[in-house]
Amino acid sequence: MEAKRLEAQQGWQWIKKGYALFMQAPLLWIVLLAICFVTAAGVNAVPLVGEPLVSLLMPVAIIGLMAGCRSLDQGDELELMHLFCGFQRHTSHLVTLGGIALVGQYLIFGVMMAVGGATLVGILMSNQAPSSPDVLEQAIAGAGAAVMIGIALFSLLLMSMQFAPMLVYFRGVPPVAAMKLSLSAFTRNMGAMFVYGMAFMLLAVLASMPMMLGWLILAPMVFTSLYASFCDIFPPEVDINPQIIEGEVITRDEQEHF
Repeated sequence: MEAKRLEAQQGWQWIKKGYALFMQAPLLWIVLLAICFVTAAGVNAVPLVGEPLVSLLMPVAIIGLMAGCRSLDQGDELELMHLFCGFQRHTSHLVTLGGIALVGQYLIFGVMMAVGGATLVGILMSNQAPSSPDVLEQAIAGAGAAVMIGIALFSLLLMSMQFAPMLVYFRGVPPVAAMKLSLSAFTRNMGAMFVYGMAFMLLAVLASMPMMLGWLILAPMVFTSLYASFCDIFPPEVDINPQIIEGEVITRDEQEHF
C-alpha cells in the first residue's frame, strides 16, 4: 500500500467534503462530540491513571467517529453506536497505537528536559495553568533550543498518528507500519496539507468570533474532513482478477493499466 500524491488544492476539497458529511446529521454530530469530550474529561480527572488511559483509548475513540463518517459516506445513517466500533475490531492494535503515542510523548519531554527545557516541561505536564502568563513566557524564553526540538519531534509524532488509526481499522495495517504510512502520506502531500491547515486556521478564527458558537460546526469537521483526506490519500484497493473480454484474456500488465 502506498499513499497517493495529490494536488495542493485538494486540501480545500477535504474541508468541503467534511462539511457535507457534517450537514448530513449536524445535531447528532454535535451530540457525539459532546459525549466524547465529556467522557474524556471525566476519565482524565481520575488521579494517576486517567490521563494515560485517555491517551491509550484515543485511537479507539477516533475510530468511532471515523466509522460514523464511513456510514454516511456509504449512504447509511449516523448512530450513537458508531462510537463503540473501535471496541469491535482491531482494538488491541488501536490501543497499541495509543501506547506508542504516549511513550513517544514522554520521550520527547525527556529530550526537551535534557536540553534545558525542564521548567517548561514541568509546566506542560502539571495539567495546571501557570500562576501568571509571565511564568510561562519566562519558561519558554529559557527553554531555547528545547522548544524548537519539541515542536519538530511532536510534529513528526502527530504526522505519524494522523492516519494510523484508520489504516489499522479500515485496512488492517499493523500499528508501526500504519504510523510509517501515515508519515509518508503527510510528507507526500505537503501542499494539500498546507492548504488544508491554512484554511482550517482561517475557519477557526471565524468560528471563534460569535462567542465560539462556530465551533459547534467546526469541531465535528475536524474529524469529518480527516476522514475525507484519508479516503483521498488511501482509496480502497480493488482486486482485479483475470477476465475474458470479447474472447481475449487480460494480462497482468493490462490489469495494472486498468
